[in-house]
Amino acid sequence: MRYDRTITLKNGAVCRLRNAEARDGQAVLGIFNLTHGETDYLLSYPDECTFDAAQESRFLAGKAESGNEIEIVAEVNGEIAGTAGIDAIGSQYKLRHRAEFGIGIARKFWGQGIGRALTEACIECARSAGYTQLELSVVAENERAVALYERLGFVEYGRNPRGFRTRGAGYQALVQMRLEL
Repeated sequence: MRYDRTITLKNGAVCRLRNAEARDGQAVLGIFNLTHGETDYLLSYPDECTFDAAQESRFLAGKAESGNEIEIVAEVNGEIAGTAGIDAIGSQYKLRHRAEFGIGIARKFWGQGIGRALTEACIECARSAGYTQLELSVVAENERAVALYERLGFVEYGRNPRGFRTRGAGYQALVQMRLEL
């Protein structure tokens, strides 16, 4: 699956949304660790990352060659500002209509429209891949993200009141959302 678009951010900067490729391994690993250290709303801490740059490169190469999964980078002035992707939930007939969405953006790029653009790109890719449902989990306290997903048509279908636990705040509710494509 291929994706390549250029958008203008709210601050006037140009942002390219494109497939992450093997050559991006070190940079994507760096942005992964940065974003996971800047917020407690992502699913892991940087010290829990088990990939090295070579493993990340192989992972990205696989995504670049996939017909139904993708990892997209948002690039601003040659710097990777964030990533987002879709993953198949299963290959069995009973599950292959569903994909899962994930996203992370560096704090210095928050509020510029990258999150919306990456989410819309993943929705477009999920449709192109033939999925009929896109799913995500989001910490209930992450009100900005929940509001964005709702604006884009995602609906809540459940909550796990102790579905997320941070080292500082303890347990938090995890909201499951879905979008019919």
